[in-house]
Amino acid sequence: MEALQALADPTRRELLALLARGERTAGELAAPFAVSRPAISRHLRVLRETGLVRVRADGRERRYALDPAPLRQLDQWLEPYRDLWAQRLDALDTEIARGRRAPRNGDPA
Repeated sequence: MEALQALADPTRRELLALLARGERTAGELAAPFAVSRPAISRHLRVLRETGLVRVRADGRERRYALDPAPLRQLDQWLEPYRDLWAQRLDALDTEIARGRRAPRNGDPA
């Protein structure tokens, strides 16, 4: 569940989205954000500590990569809730479709 806490922050979610496209350096990850590099480093530390991100040294650079294992665990935990919401959304879709077909008072049938 630590992964869920880490994902609560929108900056961390965006960092993971960038890493889903491939390995990046800290500088490459920090570039699109309007926050300081130390702030991005703190976010990356949280992602590393929760296991969502791996880091490796490449000369003087540190390269970050997504580790999908905690996301798989989170996906498994969410599965029963996904089914619940799918059923409710299907029911809502049915009601919306019925509402489109049903004539309203004063409207021509």
